[in-house]
Amino acid sequence: MIKLGDKVLDLGDPVVLTILVAFGLGLLMLILLIVAVRAAARSVRLAEPLAMHMGQLGMRVQALSDGQNQLAGGLNHVSEAQAASQSQMLKLMETRLAEVSNQMNENLQGTATRTARSLGELQQRLQTIDKAQENIEKLSGDVLSLQDILSNKQTRGAFGEIQLNDIVTKALPSDSYRLQATLSNGKRADCLIHLPNPPGPIVIDSKFPLEAYEALRAARTDWEVNEAAKMLRTSVKKHIRDISDKYILEGETADGALMFLPSEAVYAELHANFPELVREGFAARVWIVSPTTCMATLNTMRAILKDARMHEQASLIRKELGLLHADVDRLGTRVENLDRHFGQAAKDVSEIKISASKASRRARRLDNFDFEEIAPDHAHKIVPLTKPET
Repeated sequence: MIKLGDKVLDLGDPVVLTILVAFGLGLLMLILLIVAVRAAARSVRLAEPLAMHMGQLGMRVQALSDGQNQLAGGLNHVSEAQAASQSQMLKLMETRLAEVSNQMNENLQGTATRTARSLGELQQRLQTIDKAQENIEKLSGDVLSLQDILSNKQTRGAFGEIQLNDIVTKALPSDSYRLQATLSNGKRADCLIHLPNPPGPIVIDSKFPLEAYEALRAARTDWEVNEAAKMLRTSVKKHIRDISDKYILEGETADGALMFLPSEAVYAELHANFPELVREGFAARVWIVSPTTCMATLNTMRAILKDARMHEQASLIRKELGLLHADVDRLGTRVENLDRHFGQAAKDVSEIKISASKASRRARRLDNFDFEEIAPDHAHKIVPLTKPET
């Protein structure tokens, strides 16, 4: 039994026992609840860092997910850009390959064309070389025949005359020279140029002795060279004296003559190795000329002839100028007369215009019945037209 104050509880009583059991269970439940609350509070306190860490971990996972999404978008963008770049590069490569292919085709075609042209030109040049070879062979035969010609003195002289004639005919007018002209002393000049005085007609001789020069060219030893040089000096001096004696005639020809050399090589040899012969020619008034210098000399003579002919025609030119001056004076007088006639005609036309203007005004007045505006110098009075009174 249990005594609580005035009350005594019998433990054997089922009700009391039930109450006690219920009370004990309630107390136990309260204790368990308190213990659970405390345990929960401790669990909450212990779970707060874990929850914080879980939240941070969730945020990191979310950030990682966002980064993964961004990375996936970037990868997609990079993939698309790479695909576009590859496509553009492929197109560019295709275009470039097409251009290179076209250019290579054009270059190959141009190269083939140039090669064909070069082969054609090469063939033409080969044909030209063949023709030149034929010409050289023909020229060799001509040289041999020329040597045969020059080996003979008479034919050599004829060759020089032909060459001189060709140069003279090309340089001078036909009436300014005479070939194979005979002088007063009976000597025949190869060419006589009719120059005015001074200097007067001048002779050109073309018969130069080439034997000594040919011997000099053919000499092999010093003795042969010396002997050939002596022979050349002797022959040239004799030829200079012959020209001076035969073709320089006082009062008939010029105070000098020309010695024509048919070869530039002989001319160069004399001026290079035999200057004393050239000086001797100057002293004897015999001027040595080659084909080139002869052409230059003849051109100078042509200028002299032209000047002389202009002087000869000076009087005629002055006469023609006087006639021209008179014609110009007459033309001026006639122009003045014509101008005066034009002035008179212009004046007459102006007066005709005035008269026509007056006649036109009068006709217009008559057409409009403006009789009141007619000048008052009429003999009778003009009665104006008026409407009759009614």
